[in-house]
Amino acid sequence: MKLSHKVLTAVAACTLATAGAFAQETIKIGVIGPFTGGSSSMGVSMRDGVRLAAKEVNAAGGVLGKKIELIERDDEAKNERGVQIAQELVNKTKVVAVVGYINTGVALASQRFFQEAKIPVMNNVATGTLITKQFEKEPENYVFRNSAADNIQAPMIVEEAITRRGFKKVAILADSTAYGDLGRKDLTAALAAKGITPVADEKFNIKDVDMTPQLLKAKEAGAEVILTYAIGPELAQIANGMAKLGWKKPMIGSWTLSMANFIDTAGKNGDGATMPQTFIQDGSTEKRKAFIAAYLKDFKPKKDRIDSPVSAAQGYDSILLLVAAMKQAGTTEGPKVLAALENLNTKVDGVVTTYDKPFTKTDHEAITSNIPLMGEVKAGRVGYANPDEQKTAGQVRVKKAAP
Repeated sequence: MKLSHKVLTAVAACTLATAGAFAQETIKIGVIGPFTGGSSSMGVSMRDGVRLAAKEVNAAGGVLGKKIELIERDDEAKNERGVQIAQELVNKTKVVAVVGYINTGVALASQRFFQEAKIPVMNNVATGTLITKQFEKEPENYVFRNSAADNIQAPMIVEEAITRRGFKKVAILADSTAYGDLGRKDLTAALAAKGITPVADEKFNIKDVDMTPQLLKAKEAGAEVILTYAIGPELAQIANGMAKLGWKKPMIGSWTLSMANFIDTAGKNGDGATMPQTFIQDGSTEKRKAFIAAYLKDFKPKKDRIDSPVSAAQGYDSILLLVAAMKQAGTTEGPKVLAALENLNTKVDGVVTTYDKPFTKTDHEAITSNIPLMGEVKAGRVGYANPDEQKTAGQVRVKKAAP
């Protein structure tokens, strides 16, 4: 039996409508980070924190009646790979939001595609100060962050070294990536504010395994402390290099000194390394206890230790912040989610902190200087450098004054 043209047209229309309905059944959120290579302990921990939050949101009914679907992509800590992924997620996968970015350089190279497409980006690990300022002069800025920017961390590092410990001769050792270069600038500015000029300022490349030349220059200059901006594998080479030289000096650096591949590779040589932390795996609040228990149950990390606790916690919170904005906006449309993020009218109970009006139109940084505390490597784990500060961990954010 032959069907009429009208019937065929109706069937085709129904099929297309059904396909469209299926296409809209989930809320697609991109997850971008290095899941392989030297930055992978950060990337995998972030991804797993994101997975945990999405699982909990979906179990509670999802968002706007739909389940979250995570579109995960490994950027391999390569700028060009980040660009490829961004183009794919915008043009092919059509995500409605993105979380992630571990490496500052990858973020700066690729987040412009989301900016142009009006898709919100929640940087949950990368810390380069420039990240949220890249498009601040445009009418709408779609780039947000819930990690501690370097212009927060650098003054903390300097305060620890100069004010608290009384060092006067400091050496800076930073890698040659955008992360290291921008971090060095923030460190230098923070030192200048204290009237201090580094006695040595040395660079090294990713995958370098011999830091002897840089360390010898610092030693010959009389450095009393080493300030660092790099990631785990190379940081371990600094600690181990000092041990080989028989010249042990304190290491105080950015949050990456808490990475598992620094702690495990440096071993006892890494003990005492000190760094800013937004989250320490200690269960200081009920929210943190629940998060840690769920993470350990779902992902079973070795030694019951999250490889990068900061990355995992911030990854988790990044989903909660986006979900709150989508619920408030009543849609996943980029401009409306942007407006909701800039004026969230409900508090978000996160792992790092309780977010109370975390963003404004001119302030896309969820973390202010009152949130991070100093952590210290002790026998293979990160604890509080000052145990008395543990009681303030997870505190509610104090909103910055509008510029």
